[in-house]
Amino acid sequence: MSRLTVRQALTPWDVAALRFGGAFLAALPLLAWFGRPRIPARRWPALVVLAGLCFPLCAYAGYQMAPAAQGSTVMAAGLPVAAALLGLGFGQLRIGPWRAASLIIVSAGCLLLGEATAGAGQGSWLATLLFLAAVTGWAAYTLLVQRWRLPALETTLTVALLTAPVYLPVWALALPSNLPAAPWGVIATQAAFHGIGSVILAGFFYTQCVRSLGAGPTTMIGAAVPGLAALLAWPLLGEALSPLGLLAVGVVCAGLALAVLRLDRTGVAR
Repeated sequence: MSRLTVRQALTPWDVAALRFGGAFLAALPLLAWFGRPRIPARRWPALVVLAGLCFPLCAYAGYQMAPAAQGSTVMAAGLPVAAALLGLGFGQLRIGPWRAASLIIVSAGCLLLGEATAGAGQGSWLATLLFLAAVTGWAAYTLLVQRWRLPALETTLTVALLTAPVYLPVWALALPSNLPAAPWGVIATQAAFHGIGSVILAGFFYTQCVRSLGAGPTTMIGAAVPGLAALLAWPLLGEALSPLGLLAVGVVCAGLALAVLRLDRTGVAR
């Protein structure tokens, strides 16, 4: 959906504005019903930067330069790798043999995909770096949710309510925009999908999964994303993968499936 969006007239900064604005508006009734989130103010900057700004801005910018299959594969594969490395560095995760094997396979698949899509779009390797930056920020957010034991609803509301006031003035004053030329139907659809669907619903369920399952298992859940995105990108976007690209997607999916099916529960921080 992100790749399809940036293929329209909207700039990545417009999509981000609709995401943050839509999430802010959707969060207001929840704020009135449940009350103000009780997340300590000292933790707000990390949540806004990592979950609110870093992930979507880097991802949307990357999708302007790369096919959908590349973005979905690199991010689905990069998230567990980034979470494992950051978690290992901060002492929150331990890496068992099965997980280590899966991470090696996933990394190999990412490199193979980068090679397969190197000529698919201008700046393909730059797009890969943007996707990796996006998932690194999201992985850091994931580990903070686990370390700080953040409640899912209050965390989601905090991100939704605080990101828009930070981003929207900068977007309105300094960033390129094609929003006035976009049809109202496109604006409403993108605000609903990215704001309500991605920030509110997906953000809540993801954060709840981190609390219930831990960072390691949760970041492995996206095993089916790359293959699904590659299949959908062919009819929707006309982005057919080469045989090498299909092989790379298969390698990544195999590595992620290995981690899911043979998950070492001792690798989950308690």
